[in-house]
Amino acid sequence: MDDKTLTPPPRRGRRSDSTLLTQGDPKRVITAFAFPIFLSQLFQQLYNTADAWIVSEYLGDSAFGAVKSSTSLIFLMISFFVGASMGAGVVISRYFGARDPEKLSKAVHTAVLVSLICGGALTLIGTILASYIPVWMRLDEKLRPYAVSYLRWYFLGSVAMVMYNTFKGIMNAVGDSKRPLYFLIVSSVTNVFLDWLFLGPLGLDIRWAAIATTISQALSALLCLRQLMKKGTVYALNAKQLRIDRHALRMILRYGLPTGVQNSVIGLANVLVQTNINTFGDVGTNAFGAYGTIEGFAFLPITSFSMALTTYIGQNLGAKEYDRARQGARFGILSAVIMAEIIGVIVFCFARTFVSAFIEEDASIAIAVRQAHIETLFFCLLAFSHCIAGICRGAGKAFVPMFIMLAIWCVLRVTYITVAMSIDHNINLLFWAYPITWTISSVIYLIYYLKSDWIHGYETKQI
Repeated sequence: MDDKTLTPPPRRGRRSDSTLLTQGDPKRVITAFAFPIFLSQLFQQLYNTADAWIVSEYLGDSAFGAVKSSTSLIFLMISFFVGASMGAGVVISRYFGARDPEKLSKAVHTAVLVSLICGGALTLIGTILASYIPVWMRLDEKLRPYAVSYLRWYFLGSVAMVMYNTFKGIMNAVGDSKRPLYFLIVSSVTNVFLDWLFLGPLGLDIRWAAIATTISQALSALLCLRQLMKKGTVYALNAKQLRIDRHALRMILRYGLPTGVQNSVIGLANVLVQTNINTFGDVGTNAFGAYGTIEGFAFLPITSFSMALTTYIGQNLGAKEYDRARQGARFGILSAVIMAEIIGVIVFCFARTFVSAFIEEDASIAIAVRQAHIETLFFCLLAFSHCIAGICRGAGKAFVPMFIMLAIWCVLRVTYITVAMSIDHNINLLFWAYPITWTISSVIYLIYYLKSDWIHGYETKQI
């Protein structure tokens, strides 16, 4: 396969649609690739924050609490499909690094068709269950009507959301992290404008916040689709070639299912945590939602470097650049850990100011600040765990983070919360579940990273 090429060299003055991460200084390459992902995550978080702020401003704290309490359930419903799409990204990045255009094309078309089917299934399931979910989560009765309306209309846009994540994953896998950023910026601006228009001047209800999100997600998905269907690109999506290739599907499932299961397990744990939070009434629900919005920003360096590392490791191991893979892994981990801790310290110091932007009730603000003071100084451990998980996925070791997350972030976390709440119904004990499980998972990941031969994991597998 040494003589295979994916695309002809770009003409002078023409930007390439893809980037090999197997060449150049690893620090510069990873940073250049991760930065657009970071900005993409930042814009996504900003428009989520603006969405929450607009809901709070025009519909009040109850509507805000309903929307934020629905987040954990939404994550549970979509996380499996988003995680599975990461498997497609791993396969595509390795075929790209190995310069195998035929297998890359089959993987792309298989991933798109499977995602379309899954998106349709999620839309059907989500809209049917929307009216039952707030009851199962023991949401305060005052918040339930808002939650039902928001969830039902949010899930109607599931196809667009799943397809955007798949399209973005394909482009990221071949080193194009800039175009998904541009498309997301357009989508974010559209979402914020529609939120303001629907809830402000037009005075509509909460379902229109979900409709605004659906419209903006559909826009970003269409922009991505337009790019993917351009002739001459390395991914060159063609509607006539949409079919499921058995080998490609098997590879995507091998590396995607563990991540999908992992995300679903974490999502389930978060739903159980949210259910326990809801037992503290709307004061606790609103506080947890406000802090969760702030914490989302702290995840930005974590997710950007974790996603960049998955693609970087995948491409370099596909090209058998083992030393580059090690160098990049060390740099990515260190960068994410340092940035996450800096952000954690900032949130710790200014928690009250940040939280007050979303909720007004003093009791809720006090609880949210307490949560920030318990969790934020441990963000470095959260970053470390996510980066090692990203490295494992890029190296074809997706079952490793799945088992660790299942054991620590789900079973242990939920067990701790159940026991702690039965002994003392104290919300502080619930907040400590996160630093404790982050610490344990980081220790396990460190041992695995130092002792295992994750570099050569693919040599016994055929991709």
